[in-house]
Amino acid sequence: MSTTSLQLSPERKERAVAAADQLGISTHAFMVGAISQATDAAEQRAEFVAQAQSALADMQESGLGYDADDVRTYLRERLSNSDAARPEAKPWRK
Repeated sequence: MSTTSLQLSPERKERAVAAADQLGISTHAFMVGAISQATDAAEQRAEFVAQAQSALADMQESGLGYDADDVRTYLRERLSNSDAARPEAKPWRK
């Protein structure tokens, strides 16, 4: 395992130490956990953006999309009915 050095302002270091103490873990474990969470979040966001770009490309190629009101209605219904019917894609090009 490689070593990485972090330079923190005194205030940030004090906050990290206090947070780690409150959690009952070492400052090192706290920082490793924070980096792990940030890495996971960045990867999830990148995957979300990739899926959105793919969906946009599909929509532009097919000329089909979903009416926002239909989607909102579906999502509201889905909260109480897992068998809610999905909205149908409609042509959006004129």
